Amino acid sequence: MAKLTMVQALNQAMDQVLAKDKRALILGEDVGVDGGVFRVTDGLIKKYPNQVFDTPLSESAIVGASIGLAINGLKPIAEIQFMGFYLPAFNQIVAHLARYRNRTRGTVNLPVVIRIPCHGGIRALEHHSEATEALLAQIPGLTVVMPSTPYDAKGLLIASVNHGDPVMFLEPIKVYRSIKEEVPEEMYEVPIGKANIIQEGTDMTVITWGSYIKDVMEAVKDAPYSIELIDLRTISPLDNETILASAQKTGRVLIIQEAPKTCSISSELSSRIHEKCYLSLKAPVKRLTGYDITMPLPAGEELYLVNKPRIHRAMKELMEF
Repeated sequence: MAKLTMVQALNQAMDQVLAKDKRALILGEDVGVDGGVFRVTDGLIKKYPNQVFDTPLSESAIVGASIGLAINGLKPIAEIQFMGFYLPAFNQIVAHLARYRNRTRGTVNLPVVIRIPCHGGIRALEHHSEATEALLAQIPGLTVVMPSTPYDAKGLLIASVNHGDPVMFLEPIKVYRSIKEEVPEEMYEVPIGKANIIQEGTDMTVITWGSYIKDVMEAVKDAPYSIELIDLRTISPLDNETILASAQKTGRVLIIQEAPKTCSISSELSSRIHEKCYLSLKAPVKRLTGYDITMPLPAGEELYLVNKPRIHRAMKELMEF
């Protein structure tokens, strides 16, 4: 197995999908000749000139076209360049993409994957570092996925293409090229809706996802506690079984996310754990999150993001409750 970055793993996944299934298509701004804003689709238009298309600068048109293509039996993989840019297509996503199976009473499904680079950590411009996965998770009919490693990225993308219903595939920019790991050459799937227990422990459950996995893993190594670390991988639907079993086992839960705290994924996780595991808890669920403000511009980004000292302090407070 070769060691790949997330960018390379995603590129390999799409290469294999396009080769295997002629119904699969890639479309988006600059995904063809330029290989995408982060070069994730680099080289694919040369190999598959009839399956990779550059589009006009119109997110609504990209999603609208993907809906039409899927209705006619194709399997589009659309790219939106940054998470702050999918909002012009929000009406198409909510009013059509997410509702079509329900609207047709199950007679028409839309196997559409929308890839969106997300989250901060690279000192990007405004609208380029958004963390609005909770907004997407609110929409019935959408599956929301966020890999944190190259291995998961390839397996989850292939699983998303084969899912049969709309998938919002969120790719944390910070780990595009910051992690390398062994990735199988052959096609494989990582199950959608199944969280990953990265490390087992007995003192505390730490739940996170996306861009923070790498940082949290480093913080966990230095902590003087036995920590069970869970990567959600799928934001919607959440893996209740894994999350609740771990909370009952350890009795303490720390949720770490990049997004603002209010009405977030951490809010939902905390609510579910308190509802189902209240008598097993040794302390209230603790949340370590971004602030309820817009992501600062580059000079202030590090003041917003969760870091190792904040993680260690939160762990200590939870253990000493």
